[in-house]
Amino acid sequence: MASQTSDRLVIFGITGDLAKKMTLPSLYRLERRNMLHVPVVTVAFNDWTHDQLVAHARESIENEEGAIDEEVFTRLAQRLSYVHGDFKDPELYQNLKKELGDTNSACYYLEVPPGLFITVAQQLYNADMLHGEARIVFEKPFGTSYKTAVDMNKTLHGIMREDQIYRLDHYLGKEPVQDLLYLRFANTMFEPVWDNHYVACIMVTMAEDFGVADRGSFYDPVGTIRDVVQNHLLQVLALTTMEVPVHDIAAPRLDIFRAIPDVDPKNVVRGQYEGYKEVKGVKPDSATETFVALRMDINSMRWGGVPVFIRAGKNLPVKATEVVVRMKKIPPIYINGRLRVSEFHDDIVLRLGSDSGVSLAIRVKQPGGDHLEPVDLSVDFAKALGDAPEPYELLLTSAMEGDRSLFPDEATVEETWRIVQPIIDDPDQPQTYKPGTWGPQAAIDMTAEYGGWREPTV
Repeated sequence: MASQTSDRLVIFGITGDLAKKMTLPSLYRLERRNMLHVPVVTVAFNDWTHDQLVAHARESIENEEGAIDEEVFTRLAQRLSYVHGDFKDPELYQNLKKELGDTNSACYYLEVPPGLFITVAQQLYNADMLHGEARIVFEKPFGTSYKTAVDMNKTLHGIMREDQIYRLDHYLGKEPVQDLLYLRFANTMFEPVWDNHYVACIMVTMAEDFGVADRGSFYDPVGTIRDVVQNHLLQVLALTTMEVPVHDIAAPRLDIFRAIPDVDPKNVVRGQYEGYKEVKGVKPDSATETFVALRMDINSMRWGGVPVFIRAGKNLPVKATEVVVRMKKIPPIYINGRLRVSEFHDDIVLRLGSDSGVSLAIRVKQPGGDHLEPVDLSVDFAKALGDAPEPYELLLTSAMEGDRSLFPDEATVEETWRIVQPIIDDPDQPQTYKPGTWGPQAAIDMTAEYGGWREPTV
């Protein structure tokens, strides 16, 4: 952790879609909570005045927040300044340097196309703006393959230290995702059974009930594996399975990734929803997956022999993200002189979406009868604990404070790319599925031996 808190926040790409939907509303919420204490210098290509920037910020915040507190917004507007220019032009960085004044701990946040990451970093270095405890936050994706991630790391290490590099994965800023660790290790009902003696399998689902819409030109070169599996879902899996982080999260998280062999393409089903090729920006002969289901293993003492299933995709029946830890069935037993054979699974369901919480699927006796019935015990985190900060609030604050625990390091990023690289190098032809279904039948059948996928309920 850096010892000095940032004295400036510099945001490259403030006119983009991510800033409009996430960054500007997050800055407003931080201001409302009195957690924003530094000038915010914004950078983009558009030749805007300060008034145009403020108007853009107001529109963005109102779209996400509804009615706004004028006093809070006024304070935020007074923090904002704007520098425009071409990201490849050295003059932009000289102008930015003048705007920043005397600083050696600026936090530069790059929400720009990945192809500009190295360009911006190099220009900041050339302008002598990366000295001291300056740091750069790189928005996802960091690389498009194992090789490109390794190459990017090598290039960045030529101009800055590893402790200055913050690789952002917004899923690690989600409060429910962080709750995974505390749920596991702070409850004696979970930790003693959280291993291969009691767990039959682990299932991770990230479902979206909408298609690519107007993002065809962005999505088609990427696909589901690169978009959410290599980063978001592997990070969620690590938090679900890692050992207790005694000092920090980095080492035990990396241990999990190192224990996962490369995914075998034979254990992968790729899908593409009907109509995808008609989306604007998508190639007519596109073989990009909009859905993937896969099986992997974790070769550790705790998890050896427990299969892990991951599925993610677009145009599925619901919008939900959840982890299912499916416990082994109890053996047939006699109760009241009658042999009872378990027909249901004990599932621990960790809900990570908008309905964040935890559910326990257990069995109870049917009232007035002699049969066992499945019942869900559920806790809604928002109702029980109140509203949580949004991911970018937490991540921007952590970066400015020099806390790198929520940001994957060099080795972690390279390991996650290594895990999925075989299915990027050797993709099978995606199977077509109808929108509103759970993907190709082969994906549905993948977990049949373990009782089938648990369908999220929303």
